[in-house]
Amino acid sequence: MAERYDPSWEPILKPLFRLDYMRALSTFVQHERRQAVVFPPEHLVLNAFSLTPFNEIKVVILGQDPYHNDGQAHGLSFSVPEGIALPPSLKNIYKELTSDIPGFRYPTSGDLTKWAKQGVLLLNATLTVRAHQAASHQGRGWEEFTDQIIHLISQKSENVVFMLWGSYAQKKAMLIDSQKHLILKAVHPSPLSAHRGFFGCKHFSYANAYLQSKGREPIDWQI
Repeated sequence: MAERYDPSWEPILKPLFRLDYMRALSTFVQHERRQAVVFPPEHLVLNAFSLTPFNEIKVVILGQDPYHNDGQAHGLSFSVPEGIALPPSLKNIYKELTSDIPGFRYPTSGDLTKWAKQGVLLLNATLTVRAHQAASHQGRGWEEFTDQIIHLISQKSENVVFMLWGSYAQKKAMLIDSQKHLILKAVHPSPLSAHRGFFGCKHFSYANAYLQSKGREPIDWQI
């Protein structure tokens, strides 16, 4: 694993990288990159840990897999680089923001780097994927790694908002201390389910109200 992350993550990530399952995962991903195209590019796999320092985490938004089509994945859950068409789930996230946050204007860019730099950890459960093959790197060790990350954020931080969208993400609630943190649950923003409770969940305003109640700066959600 190349050291492409903020130094504040060093005490968290270094011990994990030494574990046998992470060594095996690294070997697997390197082999995959020799055999096929893998997303995101190697220098962006740990992008979430690069843009959001550990001691500045305010919100965690958990995704499942990186996008698997060309040019989409850049190491941040739900986000795509500037100039790439908005994926359906992100369109629905913006739609909910438009109704939830007064004055929010529907963005043209899908790049959520601005959120990441304010303390929103945009974490996928699996951090790599083979091009055009959804879920192709699941069950190889990434989930164990990101579960540890969630657990350590819960253990070592206070007053963080965890947004768990969909049944997969909601299972991660068991890793989080609900006495120290706010856990927000809704269905996934995918077009298949958003109308069943993602629209109207008001997670973004709830998150800001919670952060302010704990003396923390709210997130400026406008992209």
